[in-house]
Amino acid sequence: MLITIRPAVEQDVDAIVEMVNRFAAQNIMLPRSEESVRRTLADWLVAVAFDPITGTERVAGFGSLVALSETLVEIRSLAIHEEFQGQGIGSMLVPALVEMARERDFEQVCALTLRPSFFTRLGFEIVDRWSISPKVWQACIYCAKFHRCDEVAVLMPLVARPAKEEIKAPAWNGLLRYDAWQPLKLAYQRKVDEPAKVR
Repeated sequence: MLITIRPAVEQDVDAIVEMVNRFAAQNIMLPRSEESVRRTLADWLVAVAFDPITGTERVAGFGSLVALSETLVEIRSLAIHEEFQGQGIGSMLVPALVEMARERDFEQVCALTLRPSFFTRLGFEIVDRWSISPKVWQACIYCAKFHRCDEVAVLMPLVARPAKEEIKAPAWNGLLRYDAWQPLKLAYQRKVDEPAKVR
């Protein structure tokens, strides 16, 4: 099998939606509608497996970029088909997505992940989840695991930092005002601190 990374096209939509929603049913990722994928198709990359014997190709994996601000973009809906996992396809997709973010002049790229070690091997740093844009929560609030989230936030700077830049606390990355994310954080914490209700 020959694996190549390319921009997603209309013919990939069905495969993307089917795989995303299959993983979503396992609480591994958030579901996506066909309309949302089609509307954002220019933000997706797919890994295609080409079989030289049969001359056919299959979507083996994919990922997308979602802008959170003018300077910060998130890698989202990163998935590898079960038959192709463990073959390094994710390690091909993420750098390609990072390069696409760099070409679009973003200064930072982030992700929420269940596998932080995968991202740190690719140059990301683990950060406080509240240090990234509150826009990331616009999708997360629909997740069944929102109030018991086990995902880890990772971040990669795409521009060189000034040599004498003051080091800031992990929970503050200079992109957010305190009042922009504090209500979300407090609401999340209140829910976590509530005693479990017996139904």
